[in-house]
Amino acid sequence: MRRRYDGPLAVAILVILAGCTSLPPAISAPTPPPALRPSAPLPAAAPERLPPLAIDAMRQRDYPGSDLVVEQTLSPGSNYRQYVASYLSDGLKINALLTVPNGAKPASGWPVIIFNHGYIPPTVYRTTERYIAYVDAFARNGYIVFKPDYRGFGSSQGTPVSAYYSPDDTVDVLNAVTTMQRYGSADPNRIGMWGHSMGGNITLRALVIDPRIKVAVIWAGVTATYYDMLYNWHPPAADRPPPSFAGGARQKYLATYGTPDQNKAFWDSISPMAYLADITAPIQIHHGTADVEVPLQFSQTLASYLKGAGKPVELYTYAGSDHNISQGFSQAMASSTPTPDPTTTSRKASARRWRDH
Repeated sequence: MRRRYDGPLAVAILVILAGCTSLPPAISAPTPPPALRPSAPLPAAAPERLPPLAIDAMRQRDYPGSDLVVEQTLSPGSNYRQYVASYLSDGLKINALLTVPNGAKPASGWPVIIFNHGYIPPTVYRTTERYIAYVDAFARNGYIVFKPDYRGFGSSQGTPVSAYYSPDDTVDVLNAVTTMQRYGSADPNRIGMWGHSMGGNITLRALVIDPRIKVAVIWAGVTATYYDMLYNWHPPAADRPPPSFAGGARQKYLATYGTPDQNKAFWDSISPMAYLADITAPIQIHHGTADVEVPLQFSQTLASYLKGAGKPVELYTYAGSDHNISQGFSQAMASSTPTPDPTTTSRKASARRWRDH
């Protein structure tokens, strides 16, 4: 079953990129989110003093991207070509998996999915491994899929850092957006994002920074206030990044700025949850009820806040499904991707909604 927060969006999100059980008790009872009021610069922080992770600081940055370079041609999919490609972000060479549909390119170019993967140990991560079925589902349905490694992951240049305490991964993703806008086969005005787990956090952060992203789908995202991330998120030890991955950033932030209770203005300044009112894209959220790595409540709270902010949002939950929604994978992917037949009414509706958004 599905829990829907916005009836008209149910069709729109389904074709744009495309059993609910009782809700668990709340993890925390956060104060009404700043997202329900228009965002404004914090009065005590001059622009030059904003930390690099602050949303307003990231909005002031440029994301020039670069021309795309094909590094390796891979075996093709059923109806698409695959490559390892690279682009530049902050002067670093970032590798990515690229898929391009076969056939005649539409007049405006193919729609694009920027695919934001979750945490995988950087030394274990490989550009062509993991998320194979996910990428294939989008690629078969007529989308360019671009899955950036993030800096320091796999063979990409740079040092890997925590996406929760550094802007680097989001910078890499927003440079990927510009790179896709420069890519001749892509439609620069039809770029969406898909994010899983840590990639869901990156996706939400990108959405509040950059209106070029026209639609988003988040699976089991770490989309929560910093209070909940600090005190109400307890993933199994085997599934959490080692302390060295964040470089002690959590402790440094707490030592420098205090706790969210002591310095709410600061923690709001770096949290996309405090800027939901600025999102312009419709969002679809998916989460398994048996997820032990990221609490279902994170997605439920995000959906509730977005609804309260008047944003188009859908929340889908999957009874008994884990962090990867393995037990509901086919249903979740069907909701996240449109029909592959371009002659159907729903596919035509998808094209209209891509244009409208």
